[in-house]
Amino acid sequence: MASQSQGIQQLLQAEKRAAEKVADARKTEVEQATRRQVQGMQSSQQRNRERVLAQLLGMVCDVRPQVHPNYRIAA
Repeated sequence: MASQSQGIQQLLQAEKRAAEKVADARKTEVEQATRRQVQGMQSSQQRNRERVLAQLLGMVCDVRPQVHPNYRIAA
């Protein structure tokens, strides 16, 4: 009976260790996926930032002086 109880305890301990390994593997996988998402978002942000800055600089530097339609020359 004692050897049977000892065998059961060993199986329970092995099951517990296996569950811990699976949990660690899942945690690592989630962390890696999160890092990949963050890196993707950062690179996307950088590309969009450069595009927006180029458009903004283009608009600011493309000045076309015009007389406003409501302007009246005083006679």
